[in-house]
Amino acid sequence: MTGRTHAGIGIVTFVGICDKLPGKFSYTGIAVVVIASLLPDIDHPKGILNKYILPIKNKSAKVSIYASLGILVLCLDYLYVNKPVMKVLGIMLIMIAFSSHREGITHSLVGLIAFNFIASYLGKKYNISNIPYYFIIGYGMHLICDMFTSRGVPILYPFEKKKYKFPFNFSTSTKKGMYIEEFIMVVGLMYIIYRLPAIL
Repeated sequence: MTGRTHAGIGIVTFVGICDKLPGKFSYTGIAVVVIASLLPDIDHPKGILNKYILPIKNKSAKVSIYASLGILVLCLDYLYVNKPVMKVLGIMLIMIAFSSHREGITHSLVGLIAFNFIASYLGKKYNISNIPYYFIIGYGMHLICDMFTSRGVPILYPFEKKKYKFPFNFSTSTKKGMYIEEFIMVVGLMYIIYRLPAIL
């Protein structure tokens, strides 16, 4: 699925259940959901987030930059910080560096847990206590949506490399897949327009 579709589905899900969350509806929640919805595709050099991170959008640049950042974070942690969150961040950056798209840690439950741990730390540091809820919605919906595609996701990586997908799935590289995504976006937009007056 495209980054736009992932972000849109994340927003629709948040709008649909926000009144059940501790923080209710908030623009901070939407921002976190959108970022979390796009984060799993950081393993792709041309993912939306990498447009703002990588100066050159290819595998070599991704490996070099993320591996260097990961080593730097681990060194800083060893020399000055010594906090679990820094160790997790450093290891995740290195794993992202060497992961191919939908082949590694970012499209797994371990990735969801690790990134949510980092997000939770940032939430506590900046007094945004509901970040873990927002983050799980965005990241979790990305994984669920990719399980509706023919490629599936290695949801149990690194314990198992098998890719899981739902019985009903579609290929995102076909016209049919494009129409399905467009239909999802239109229905999602209609739902948001219907739902917003009740939560604002």
